[in-house]
Parts: sequence; structure tokens; C-alpha cells
Amino acid sequence: MSSVRIEHAVFGAAAVATVSGAVAGSERVQQFAKPLIAPALAVGAYRRARGTDRNLLLGGLGAATLGDVLLIDPDDDTKLVRGAASFAVMQAAYTALLLRHNARPTAPAVVPRVVGWLAAAGLVRARSRAVALPLSAYGVTLATATTLASDPALAPDARTVGGLVVPTADPRSGLALGALLFTVSDGLIVFRRLFLRGDPARRISEGAILATYAAAQYFLVEGMSDLDR
Repeated sequence: MSSVRIEHAVFGAAAVATVSGAVAGSERVQQFAKPLIAPALAVGAYRRARGTDRNLLLGGLGAATLGDVLLIDPDDDTKLVRGAASFAVMQAAYTALLLRHNARPTAPAVVPRVVGWLAAAGLVRARSRAVALPLSAYGVTLATATTLASDPALAPDARTVGGLVVPTADPRSGLALGALLFTVSDGLIVFRRLFLRGDPARRISEGAILATYAAAQYFLVEGMSDLDR
């Protein structure tokens, strides 16, 4: 089996186990599987990316791994804030890489993220003031990185619909989808925290958060690993 297949198999197995563990309410499964998601992607990034791109991806995925560990218990406010800080480092690394490749904001990417950030920040401030500032600050880093990743110029041969890139076999064309999924995942975190109270609903929503997160990381890392070609 090639190294590509091995790293993807590890990633897929870790993602499925993590989501299943969240839905089942098993922290033990998540403790084993979740910390493997970003390192599995880092193997591919190390093999395919070059120079500064490789360093930024590996640094970002290292920060993501720490964030993944901290957020195994998403209801611990201290760990939530520290996890958000770790993911802010990751988003900063992704932003730096995308800027190196001349990614620029576009209206179809900027407008919904600004509106979403304002709505989420307002809701968190009104209903969960203790974590409002750090989560809102993280939201700025998320919006910046995902806006840049949505730039159609990063996948020049791909088709766009409404200014958004349609994924093809070219890994770079998956960047916009990864950006969208990351935004959805983090939006679901806010929704779960503020509006869901019953245990079954919270576990199912955590599974959805982790599924969209894992997919987002896959598309983003695969795409960014190919930008230097």
C-alpha cells in the first residue's frame, strides 16, 4: 500500500472513530482517535508541500492537534478557550500560507462571513459572556483564513458558481469547500453551546461538528499542499 493510501486510511479511520465516539458519548474513543486526525494529514503535507508552505502546514496542524485534544470535552470552558487559541494559531498559519500564494478576499466569501461573525459574536456575548471575547477573536482568524481559501484564483482551471469554486479532481479546487465546511463546523459549535440542552441532541450535534471539521481539514490541507506546483 502506498504512503498516500496509508495516510488517508489512518485519517479516515480516525475521523470515523472520532465522530462515532462523540455520538456515542465515549470520550475514551475520542482520546485515542481524535489526536490522529491532523497528524495523518501532516504526513501528506510533509511529503507534498515544499519549503515555507510545508513549515506553515506542519505548524498549523501541530496547533490543530493540541486544539483537538483540548476540545475532546467541548463543555469545559477553560479547555474551550485554550482550544480556540490553538486553532487561532492554526488559522494564522493557513492565512500566512494563502497570502504567500496571493489569495485575496472576494465579495461572495467576505459578506456571509462578516454577517455570520457579527451574528455569532452577538449571540455569544448575550448568552455566554464568559467565553465571548476569546471566541469572537478566534472567529476573526477563522473568517480571514476561510475567506482567503475561497479565492477562485487559487484554482485557476476550476469552474465557479456564484463566485464559489466547484471541486474537481484538482486538490486546489477543494479549498473553497474546505473553507465552507470549517465555517459550518464552527457555527455548529456556537449553535450547540447556546441552544441545545438535551444529551442526545448535543451528542448528535457534536458528531456533526466533528464530521464537518475533519472534512474541512482534509480539503484545506490537500489543497494547500498543492499550491506550490
